[in-house]
Amino acid sequence: MSAQFEEIGKRLRAHRIGKNLNADDIAAHLGISRAAVYRLEKGEIVKVQILESIARFLDVSLPSLLGVGVEYYSNALSFFERMRQLEEKSHYLLGNFSPVSSLLLSPDYMDYLRLMLVEAISETERDRPAALHAIDNILDLLNERRRSATRRNVPIVSIVGSQDIERFLLLGLVGRLDLPREVQAERRAAARLEIERLCTTLERQPIGTQIGIIDGQPPSQTFQIYERDADSAVTLSPYRLGDQPNISSGIAIVTTAPEAVHHFRDTLEAQWAVAKKGPDGAAILRRIIERTAATFP
Repeated sequence: MSAQFEEIGKRLRAHRIGKNLNADDIAAHLGISRAAVYRLEKGEIVKVQILESIARFLDVSLPSLLGVGVEYYSNALSFFERMRQLEEKSHYLLGNFSPVSSLLLSPDYMDYLRLMLVEAISETERDRPAALHAIDNILDLLNERRRSATRRNVPIVSIVGSQDIERFLLLGLVGRLDLPREVQAERRAAARLEIERLCTTLERQPIGTQIGIIDGQPPSQTFQIYERDADSAVTLSPYRLGDQPNISSGIAIVTTAPEAVHHFRDTLEAQWAVAKKGPDGAAILRRIIERTAATFP
């Protein structure tokens, strides 16, 4: 039971962070101390009435806060914080991403990602400073996820689609398509370097990192499975961190329903069975690198 309350506290924290609220904001709304809010987020048992009040304040349903059925996140920052929480106690991460899990990308890529996200801000964005602040918050959280995964050396199994890789190389690390030609060329070169690093990882096959290349298109749905002792979970996300990234629209989903976990695990295992691994997978990617380089010498 205590583990369930701990998960409720983690969801509360994720939604609070996504709303750019601090513990004092929640405390003022509830009429309690900041320390009491931190205890709530650590899993202290609370009355349902208090949770109802928090849910209304955070604009989230009570069932979602309680983790009954499915959790919904319309805010990328909240969702990435929830991913970080789930990863903390996972002993395996399995997923299908486009083009590849951000946990497997280089630190250089994260620098480009900020440029891409800034480029993706709409020219009609009414509050650009707020958008830039949101980007920096998300990048801080993504980098913390990467540090935590490296520190814990959590094993990762990742399905990668060759068509996703080809699009990634053709477009380059761009947030929009109307960039100057010389900038596009530089960004395609950066994307090529990233995929060359991925080839090296495939060839080396380091302990704890398993990558499978689907020669074609894997399921278009981006998802990750968190294998945990207590309750495994699945996340489905519309948020993209590859070419033409998106952190501003869509609804992400988290569920621990055993049926959902089972179906997604079966889907990934079926893809893994036909995926090319090791040098064979790297060979597919190197052919794509050569083909796209011929298109844009």
